[in-house]
Parts: sequence; structure tokens; C-alpha cells
Amino acid sequence: MCLLVLAPHLGSSYRTGSINGGKHVITRSTHESEKPSTCSSNPSGDGGNGLAVTHRLSPCSPSAAGLGQSMPSVGDAFSRDAVRLRGLLDESADSPGLTIPSTGTPLVDLPDASEYHVVVGLGTPAQNLTVGFDTATIGATLLQCKPCAAGDPCDKVFDPSQSSSVYDIPCGRRREGCPFTGCSTPGCTFSLTRNGSLVLNASMEKDTLTVAPSIALHGFRFLCMEMMSEVPKDGSSGVLDLSRNRYSLASRVILSPDTVAFSYCLPRGAESQGFLSFGTTRPELAGRSVSYATLHRRAPRRNLYFLRLIGVNIGGLDLPMPTEPLASDALIEVQTTFTYLKPRVYEDLRDVFRFSMSSYKVAPSSGELDTCYDLTGLNAVTMPVITLSFEGGASLELGIEQMMYFSNPHNIFSVACLAFAPAPAYYGSGVAVIGSLAQAYTEVVYDLRGGKVGFVDNRC
Repeated sequence: MCLLVLAPHLGSSYRTGSINGGKHVITRSTHESEKPSTCSSNPSGDGGNGLAVTHRLSPCSPSAAGLGQSMPSVGDAFSRDAVRLRGLLDESADSPGLTIPSTGTPLVDLPDASEYHVVVGLGTPAQNLTVGFDTATIGATLLQCKPCAAGDPCDKVFDPSQSSSVYDIPCGRRREGCPFTGCSTPGCTFSLTRNGSLVLNASMEKDTLTVAPSIALHGFRFLCMEMMSEVPKDGSSGVLDLSRNRYSLASRVILSPDTVAFSYCLPRGAESQGFLSFGTTRPELAGRSVSYATLHRRAPRRNLYFLRLIGVNIGGLDLPMPTEPLASDALIEVQTTFTYLKPRVYEDLRDVFRFSMSSYKVAPSSGELDTCYDLTGLNAVTMPVITLSFEGGASLELGIEQMMYFSNPHNIFSVACLAFAPAPAYYGSGVAVIGSLAQAYTEVVYDLRGGKVGFVDNRC
């Protein structure tokens, strides 16, 4: 059986794609490829309540931070992944990195170059802010606020003095969301230092957050960070908390049996856009095919989203290894680029993939990607399809751009590397990570009421 699928995402119109017998088949067209010069329109999600999502280095980003830049190299992506995952999953450290005083919570998510951007409104009248979004934050939306530190840019931050609906949460009012027991002022505030130097002053506030034309959340709790000595390097104003914490934006969405908390579709190319939607209709009720995986919790980071990886299929055949070594908790993550598997699982996947690609010219490793091929000059490429299976019945079939990392993001016929790596031991015993590359073009649906995550193919 041959299933024809269009593959327009690499930004050039020179090839078609199909899935035939468990293999991706890509052929070059007869006309020249072209790099797109304009940003594509974004699908806004069900009901028109979606926020446009762009990569931080995209010229389409509202922060304009990506103008004149290129997409990250393999080395850059791995460096960012390593810092990110060590902060989230290093089980050898009691409190990795900076921590919030009186709670000990790791502050691994000071807004610093979130991978994806959206625009939201905060306050009355609404002040438009470019922010990242994160499913693995500390349990608070983090925003830069005035006053700013001397010499820091202050034109893209929230100004509480200009909002008529802002509310200062009193110190010690845990029911209202103040996590700090050692406040030094009547408000819910704290100062954070590192090596004797002030990093930031911060206070917990509430205000009206507008995330779509028809969705305004009154009394939304966020951490207002003032006088920061370290500011975001991506032109954003902070990061939205979509974690499983009870004060997160995800927890504030009003749900019914017919809706999900939120969903997103991540773009792959710099010129493409995705969406982030809240409280939308379940995909199956909207006529879209969806498969669901069961959500799990893993101590001590119970605010993270873990699935249970139970199978890896390559080229139509299940990976030939026992279930016990294969199965692992799989963190689904938007700030991590590559997908990380238990070392033995990765080695088996790599070996089967290499055997399937034995007729192609091998290229040198790129960073930690050790399975690369030089596809330049070819007119057709065939690669085995990789499918990840999860407890609950969900499967994630990876397109060629979800499973490979290309040296030229606009050209399949360049150097291509398998976008998987072995998970370092400090990520925790039995932990896999499903990165953003594997999720691209797929709508990832977070049904928090039902305790599951769904996948809808080819949604952006």
C-alpha cells in the first residue's frame, strides 16, 4: 500500500513524499527549490482561539529576535538540551540551579530564550507581551515587570502601574497563591541572589490575562520579576506556565466533558507558524483522528508531563528487544529539541536504521548525532518510518523532518542525521524525552480532565 502525503514543510517545493511499506519515499521535482521569503499563515486551532506560535529565531517572531539569525546548529541545540534537562531531571542534585527561598523549588526557567513565542495581553487595558510557553515550569508564569534594572531594556515588559486590575497578593496568603513564608514586605515578595550578587527582585501578583479574543482569565497569578540582573536574550517578556501545577495557566482553563485544557502545534521551519489553543473542542468531536496516551506522574517533579513509552517501530517492524528494557517514562517537552532514549534502546534503533540505510553515503557525525548521511546530488531518498508507541494506545508516527535533522533546513537533499540520542544517566533511571522536533506538525492535545495526552497528525 502506498499512501501519498505532501511534504511542504522544509520550505522548498522540489519534492513529494509518500509512505510505502513502512518507508518514507522522497523524490526531487523537476523545478528549482526556493527558500520562502514570507511567513506562512498559521492555523489558529479549533474555534479561532489559537495564538500564533513561532520559533524564537524565526523572522516571523513578534520579538524580532530572529532577524538576521539562522536556526540553531546541532551543537547549539544539544547544549541547550543538556542545560535544560539537567535542571529538570538530574536526580543526583537536591536543588539544581537557583531555588526559590523558603520553598527550595528549582528556578530552572528564568525566561531565557524560550524556543517558541506567542503574544498575550495582560492587565486592563491589556498590554501586549511576547512570551514563551513551557510545560515544565516551576508552577508560575514568569514575567519581567517595571521597574527594570539600570541599563536593561525596559520597553517590552509589563508595567503594573498602568493596569487598573492588578492585585498584590499579601505575604503568607497561601490560599491566594503566595508560596513564600519569609516575605520581607506586606506583599508576596522575595529577592534571589547567586554568589552574593542580586539576580532579581520578584513579587507574586494577580491580573487579567487575555490569551484569545474570547478567553480572558481574571485574577491570573504570575511572578512579576523586577530589577533583573539577567534578562532574556530572545526579546521576550517571560514565559507562560503550562505545567501540571495547580496555579498554572493550564489549570485555570474552564473545562467541560467536550473540551481539553490546551493543545499546541509546533512549527519546524523558521518561516512556518503553529498555534497554541485553550479550552478547545476534543479532536474526535471535531472530526479529527486522534490517539491518546495515559498521563503519569514521576516524583519529585510531579508538575511535568510523563507518558509511558512501550514500543518503537522502525520500517514496519517492532524493535527486537524485550519489553522491560524498552519501556520507560517519557517526558514530553517543548523546550528540548532532540528525542532521547534509554541507551540500549537508542543503540538498537540506531543499528536497525543504519542497516536500512546501508546503501547511502555515510557522513561524519554532527555533534552528538552519530548517524548521518550525505544525500546531496540524489534525486530520491528512501528511509524507514519510525513510530513511537505509548501506554493508552497512542502512537506518534514521525515524518522525515521529525526524525531527521538536516544541515540545510530548506533541503532534504543535504546532510541528514538521525535526530535521536542516548539519554545520559543523570536524566534519571528509565527516563526518555520526546523533544520538540519529534512533535513538529502534530497537534499535541492535553486532556487534563481525562488524564491523557493526544496526537493529531499534520495539523500545522
